[in-house]
Amino acid sequence: MTDLSNARERLVASLLRRGYIVSPQVEKAMRTVPREEFLPRDLRDEAYIDTPLPIGDGQTISAPHMVAIMVEKLDLASGLDVLEIGAGSGYHAAVVAEAISPGGHVYTMERLPSLAEFAQDNLRRTGYDRMVSVIVGDGSKGLPEHAPYDRIFVACGAPDIPQPLVDQLKVDGEMLIPVGERYCQDLIKVVRRKGGITKENHGGCVFVPLVGEHGYR
Repeated sequence: MTDLSNARERLVASLLRRGYIVSPQVEKAMRTVPREEFLPRDLRDEAYIDTPLPIGDGQTISAPHMVAIMVEKLDLASGLDVLEIGAGSGYHAAVVAEAISPGGHVYTMERLPSLAEFAQDNLRRTGYDRMVSVIVGDGSKGLPEHAPYDRIFVACGAPDIPQPLVDQLKVDGEMLIPVGERYCQDLIKVVRRKGGITKENHGGCVFVPLVGEHGYR
């Protein structure tokens, strides 16, 4: 086992011990996806430190504990169709893809073409490009051509819950989105019901801002 593989095992053990990972499904996904392959080459040795890291263009890869929290809160299962807003380096999408295999698919949107290309290269190199489609565009408007989705998760902070994303959820579908100020949000879980939506607050978080028609401008 390589040094990085050992570091990954130690990180997952820590996330289990601290209660961020609960389900065997999320444990397997976090053990399987190599975070180092989704980082700039000069940061690979820091892949299993539990902290956000820069990936270029002013963007970051989320800390592993936050990825674990979001994947757990999404109630994932095999075969789901999932929309991610904010592809970044592709790591979060790969973890979700692992958790919804076999049969599931992740559509991930990125507004920055350079990051979308970085994510696509990382997903191709690790074999997740079969389960993840990267699309360049304004994620605040969602991706109506593949809607409705079983799950939507937003990896950037929004001033409010974008209505287009709610509209693209299936009935009984779930969405996770950080909502609040530009650099300080609450992680909100939205469930779409026939008569409207319900919301649950899962605590404070800090994400880069959602930029677009229904985000920060």
